[in-house]
Amino acid sequence: MEKIKVAVIGATGAVGQIFMWMLANHEWFEISYVTASASRIGEFYGESVHWVLPFEMDPRLSGIEIREYSPEAMKKAGVTIVFSAMPANVAAAAEPELRDAGFYVFSNAGAMRYDSNIPILIPEVNLASLHMIKDQGYPESGFIVTNANCSTTGLVLALSPLVKFGIKELSISTYQSVSGAGYPGLSAFDITDNVIPFIGGEEEKVEKELKKILSIDPEVYVYCARVPVMFGHNETVWVEFEQDVSIDDIIEAWDSFEIAESGLPSSPVKPVVYNSSNTFPQPKYAFWGTPSGMVTYTGRLKKKNNRIGFNLMVNNVVKGAAGGSIQNAEAFVQMYNHR
Repeated sequence: MEKIKVAVIGATGAVGQIFMWMLANHEWFEISYVTASASRIGEFYGESVHWVLPFEMDPRLSGIEIREYSPEAMKKAGVTIVFSAMPANVAAAAEPELRDAGFYVFSNAGAMRYDSNIPILIPEVNLASLHMIKDQGYPESGFIVTNANCSTTGLVLALSPLVKFGIKELSISTYQSVSGAGYPGLSAFDITDNVIPFIGGEEEKVEKELKKILSIDPEVYVYCARVPVMFGHNETVWVEFEQDVSIDDIIEAWDSFEIAESGLPSSPVKPVVYNSSNTFPQPKYAFWGTPSGMVTYTGRLKKKNNRIGFNLMVNNVVKGAAGGSIQNAEAFVQMYNHR
């Protein structure tokens, strides 16, 4: 099919770089417009970006010109889908403007997540929520679809196939990599040889978002910490179920968990992969899987009394951020035959 023209807003930050990397040779999408901070306008992407990803930049990205943020210019460039890597405070004004201009906005920002008619979409989990775009006026107008917070995404993927057992209570601790703070992010003086035991607003996001996405209302207890790791969020989880659940029940639920809408280029065959090794999972596996970085890994599964405990790892900048937004756009294209 003819590729759909897309824009990346905020293309030089850590999440923006993931958007550019994943879109450089995408089957359905073509990068047609790229923006960054005003000081970079007119520069070529390869000379302007400080590439922080753990692999070489695709040479096809180097010669893309960074342009000013202009909905009118994006329209002239033929853009229909906009991927937003804007900071939340900027997105709060810009994303409704883009929607009102008729664009289909797939956002990594948290500014619009809690509006009643905007879905927090994870296609493997709550694909039906994509129909909320009609409440925003689609197809007569544009819309906004958000992905979940990076730490919420992996947690929800691991919990989704377990909801059938009845989730009464959750105790969660997250160990979040520095890339989750964006670029340039934290000072080396703050994070080197250190753990920061508080991330502003993160604990509230985890509780609020998992309840909205999974349509459940358990008691939730969360601690979120920043650790000196570049990519990948680890989380420890204890779940109290309404039913008596065995370890084998959990493994079988994860193993049989597949995406409801198949054929999306950025979707792994199995969204959650369990390994019984006591050393699994680790952030060093953040870019494992096919597609790279889109698989959530689980391990350290145990049962004590009526609770199940486990560890998970999600790539916070791929599945937990830009990759999740791209997958959401793919789900829209497939569901609404927008080709």
